Amino acid sequence: MGFTNDPTSGPPDEPEQNPFKGTPFEQLFSGAGAAFGGMDLSALMGQMQAMMKPHDGPINWDVAIDMARRAAAQEPDPSPTSRDKDAVADAMRLADHWLDSATDFPSGVTGTAAWSRAEWIVNTTDAWKVLVEPIASQAVESLGKALPEEARAMAGPLIGMLSKATGAMVASQVGSGLGALAGEVLGATDIGLPLSAPGVAALVPTNVATFAGGLDVGHDDVLLYLSLREAAHQRLFAHVPWLREHLIGAVTDYARGIEINTASMEEQVRGLDLSNPAALQDAFEGGLFDLAQSPAQQAALQRLEITLALVEGWVDEVVGQATAERMPSAAKLQEAVRRRRAAGGPAEQTFASLVGLELRPRRLRDASTLWGSLRTRQGTEARDGVWMHPDLLPTTADLDDPLGFREDAATPDSLTEEDFEAGLRELLDGPGDDRPKE
Repeated sequence: MGFTNDPTSGPPDEPEQNPFKGTPFEQLFSGAGAAFGGMDLSALMGQMQAMMKPHDGPINWDVAIDMARRAAAQEPDPSPTSRDKDAVADAMRLADHWLDSATDFPSGVTGTAAWSRAEWIVNTTDAWKVLVEPIASQAVESLGKALPEEARAMAGPLIGMLSKATGAMVASQVGSGLGALAGEVLGATDIGLPLSAPGVAALVPTNVATFAGGLDVGHDDVLLYLSLREAAHQRLFAHVPWLREHLIGAVTDYARGIEINTASMEEQVRGLDLSNPAALQDAFEGGLFDLAQSPAQQAALQRLEITLALVEGWVDEVVGQATAERMPSAAKLQEAVRRRRAAGGPAEQTFASLVGLELRPRRLRDASTLWGSLRTRQGTEARDGVWMHPDLLPTTADLDDPLGFREDAATPDSLTEEDFEAGLRELLDGPGDDRPKE
C-alpha cells in the first residue's frame, strides 16, 4: 500500500487508486471487508491488487493462505509445546495398539504431529489445492465464456477484469473458509479427507482442548479417542490406495459439471447498458452469474457424500469395536463426534457455502450400522474386504437398509470366490514384493 502507519514519518501518503473504481466491482468488493479481518477499503483494494498479480493456476495461494492465517489468528493460537507433541505421540501409539484388535488393516501411521491452527493451514495446503483448484478453474473459465459474443464485444475490457476478479473472489473465499475451518478442526482427517502428507497423524491441541471443555469427559480420554479416529483414518487411506483418488475424482467431476445458463444471461444482457456501472452492479446482485447445480454436479456430490459417510462410518465402527472393552467414556465420545459430524459447525457450513461442496456425511449412523452388521454376520475380513474395489462399496439403497447389505452372499456377484479371497489377501497384507506398489 502507498501509506504508512508510522506516526513519526509524517502524514500518510494518499491511498492507491481503487482499481475497481467505476466498475460494478467497486461496491461488490467494498462489502467484503469482513472476510479480510475487517480491514478498511484501501487495505482491501491492496489485497485485491495482490490477488490479481500474475500467478500459476486460478488462485493466488500465497494470498489465500495469508488471509486464512490472518483469520485464524483472530483467536489465540499458541504453538504446541513439547508436552503437547509427546502427548499426541503417546496417544497415537496406544491408539494403534488398540486398533490392531479391531481391523486386519495394519497401521498406516508413519509419523505424528501436534499443530497450531496456522500450522494446520500450512500443512494441509497441498491437499486443498487438489480439492479446490478444479472447481475454481472451471468457474473462472465458465464465467469468461458465458457471455454471448455480441455482449462480450460491447463489454470490452470489463470481461478481462471479470475473469481476474472472479479468481480474486475465489481466493478470498478459500482463504476465509480455511481460516474458519482452522478454528474448529481437530486433526488431519477431521473432515473425512486425508489432508496431511500420507501417514502423518496430526491433532490440533488448542481445538482438542476446546472440544474437551464442552464434554463431561477427561482430557486424556478425549485425546485418546480422537487419536483412535485419526489412526483409523490413516489405516484406511494407507491400505485402500484407490480411495483418495475416488474422493478427489468426485470433486473433479463436480467441477466439470459447472454450467452457465447462457440463455438466461442473454436475456438479461440484451436490455443491459454495459456502459452504466450502476446497471451492471444491479445485474450482478440480481444473479447474472449465479451457478446453479447441474445434474452432473448433483450426481458427483451424491457420490462424494456417500463415500464420506462410508469412510466415517467405518472409522466409527472400528473405533467402537476397539474401545468396547477398554474405555467406559467411549459411548459418550462417539455420540459427541457423531453429532458434531452430522450437524457440522459454522466453519464447515461457511466452507460449503463458499466452495459449493458439502464435506460432511449426512448418513454416518447408517454407514456405521451397515459396517457393524456386516462384521457381526460375516466377520472382520468380510467387512474390510468391501474396500477392495470401489464397485463393491455400499450404495444409497444399501444405506437405506444397512442391516441387509450382502445378506445373501458372502462374496460379490462380480467376483469368483477365489478372486475375492486373493484380492482380500492383497488388500489386507499388501502387494507381494514382485508386484508394483501403487
